[in-house]
Amino acid sequence: MQESCVVVFSGGQDSTTCLYWAKRHFKKILAVTFDYGQRHRIELDCAAKICADFDIPQTVLPLNSFTALGGNSLTDPNQAVEGLGRGHLPDSFVPGRNLVFLTLAAAFAWQRNISDLVTGVCQTDYSGYPDCRLNTMRSLESSISLGMDSLFHIHTPLMHLSKKQSVELAQEVGAFDALAFSHTCYNGVFPPCGKCPACELRAKGFAEAGVADPLMTRAKA
Repeated sequence: MQESCVVVFSGGQDSTTCLYWAKRHFKKILAVTFDYGQRHRIELDCAAKICADFDIPQTVLPLNSFTALGGNSLTDPNQAVEGLGRGHLPDSFVPGRNLVFLTLAAAFAWQRNISDLVTGVCQTDYSGYPDCRLNTMRSLESSISLGMDSLFHIHTPLMHLSKKQSVELAQEVGAFDALAFSHTCYNGVFPPCGKCPACELRAKGFAEAGVADPLMTRAKA
């Protein structure tokens, strides 16, 4: 087991699974959550609850530049989440989001002498986001290491997994109790809307895995 890592933690399904994957591989875990003006602000409360309930130190970093830039349905409440955006990209694509998140997470880790970062990006079911691809992560890993003169490693446990396989990994690492309090819906509602691309992808994964989504079980209780 390795010593310490910083997990980029949104409070969503994928980052919650990665948080628990990290618990299996690292002795000490620090979670970093970004408040970037996201319309689904409920995820900030979910992230805080999961970290508090499961004794994981969390730091929330403010980042309002994405709201100022606008141009996407995740930071502009007046833009509907419809799935289609500029060119071949979804309207929920926030340009540079993962690049900035991981760079700031690395800066946070550097100050604490930590060299391992964990993120829930996925190339298989990556929703069309180019900053979730493996080549993006490897390039960023190199750039961060050079720019901070310190060797960083970006762990991507979900990179080549389907949503079904991601659900199975969540079971394996014991994340299901925490997943009951996670958030995925882009519309930021509870119970989830069930219609946005994020809700549909999550439902597809649990259906294909043949298990009930703990979040939906809680929503129906």
